[in-house]
Amino acid sequence: MKKSLTKETKIPEGVEIKVHGDIIIVKGREGELKRKFDLGKIKAEVKDNKIILKDETASKKEKKIMNTVSAHLKNMIIGVKEKYEYKLKVCSSHFPIGVDVQGRNVSIKNFLGEKIPRKTKLPEGVEAKVNKEFIIITSCDKELAGQAASKFEEVTKIKDRDRRIFQDGIFMITKAGREI
Repeated sequence: MKKSLTKETKIPEGVEIKVHGDIIIVKGREGELKRKFDLGKIKAEVKDNKIILKDETASKKEKKIMNTVSAHLKNMIIGVKEKYEYKLKVCSSHFPIGVDVQGRNVSIKNFLGEKIPRKTKLPEGVEAKVNKEFIIITSCDKELAGQAASKFEEVTKIKDRDRRIFQDGIFMITKAGREI
């Protein structure tokens, strides 16, 4: 059954949203996020400090799209107000692990006594700080911060060894401000 649906999201003070077709730009004091959504026949507009998603003949598919876009917009708004923060802990029982961040390049040295450092890259727009055994990742974009944190976990994944004995690695302890 098709019916008229609208979904409103309040825009807080200090945040500015612009809509250009399928591209939505969110600006705040911490930065700017730009994202292209596949809205289909859904109309997006900004009125009276609210972003309104509406469709006159919406089905279940359009309702799902509206809810997804609304959730992404809320994450974008929170991100430009205050950056998302992921905390990781460097755990080593056999060999001391050294983490070195230079720009976007990350090298993890002496992991399980390996001579060659394991390397990864941070996505654009993500910052990482190392404080002894803790790594703090911050970004306006929740998805990019999560991807960067998972790259740290992935690069220190142990294969072909007993995980009960070899418990070394880098592990997330807080995700976007909440404990795991």
